[in-house]
Amino acid sequence: MTDTLRWGILATGGIAHMFTADLVLHGFQVQAVGSRTQQSADTFAARFGIPTAHGSYEALVADPDVDIIYVSTPHPFHAENAALALKAGKHVLIEKPIAMNGREAREIVDLAASLGLLVMEAMWTRFLPHMVRVREIIAAGTLGDVHTLIADHTQDLPDDPKHRLNDLALGGGALLDLAIYPLSFASDLFGRPETILASASFKETGADAQVATIFRYPGGQIATTLSASDTQGPNTATILGTQGRIDIDQVWYSPTTIHVRGSDNEIVESFTAEVAGRGMHFQAAEMEQVIGAGKTSSDILPTEEVVAIMETLDAVRDQIGLAYPGE
Repeated sequence: MTDTLRWGILATGGIAHMFTADLVLHGFQVQAVGSRTQQSADTFAARFGIPTAHGSYEALVADPDVDIIYVSTPHPFHAENAALALKAGKHVLIEKPIAMNGREAREIVDLAASLGLLVMEAMWTRFLPHMVRVREIIAAGTLGDVHTLIADHTQDLPDDPKHRLNDLALGGGALLDLAIYPLSFASDLFGRPETILASASFKETGADAQVATIFRYPGGQIATTLSASDTQGPNTATILGTQGRIDIDQVWYSPTTIHVRGSDNEIVESFTAEVAGRGMHFQAAEMEQVIGAGKTSSDILPTEEVVAIMETLDAVRDQIGLAYPGE
């Protein structure tokens, strides 16, 4: 392995375009791309100036000039593709959610650990500057005892029944595509919930259109979330404490502004994240830092927490009656 870590992009869909654009913008070394067809790989490589284009995922993970694989295939293929890369000796960043369920997440994490490799979920929001500042403010005790999170992730997405987002066979629906954001945020603040209440409405395809959750934690904290793929909402988040609160502006899971208010409702701090591009490169920087330190788990998003989040999603699915084909 060279001093500069070299990235390989596995699959060439929309999210891969966004992530790779940020990598290139911020000077990361994108060495190769792999697709199911040579033409798709060639087109992607030409767009981003990538040296090597592979016409299969197998060829990509076997490339000796690649150190880290970014898996961006649809959800049901995450575990399979991650295992392919890990067994080839590559560190792996897996697009969220890391897998379809807790069992798959556990298998991926255990495989990486057995091989001494890093696997990380691409929950890019957690690494953004404004979220770093949120954690600093909470750690400083500015809010007092933090006891509540209120957050939504609501978008008016395509309703075409053939679209991936509405296809249960591809893990489509509000839970895995949208709710993963606020539920990961709740985990970051409070850990694993001890009680879970969830309700949902569904589309004709069987995919979940709206998912509402109320979580209670061992310390008495409460997190409430609403995620929906059929309506555009505020996409804001609020953290409440005994001595103040943090309001995170629209769109809370992207680079944005936070406002810290005291118990008198007056603003005591505002912080704006000025970020070039989308901000997806911060997770890549964390990945490289963790690998450079010789560790196999990020302190900001530990692998065990990622498994716990997927197990929480499993519990939500049990309550709303959501199952995916093949489970």
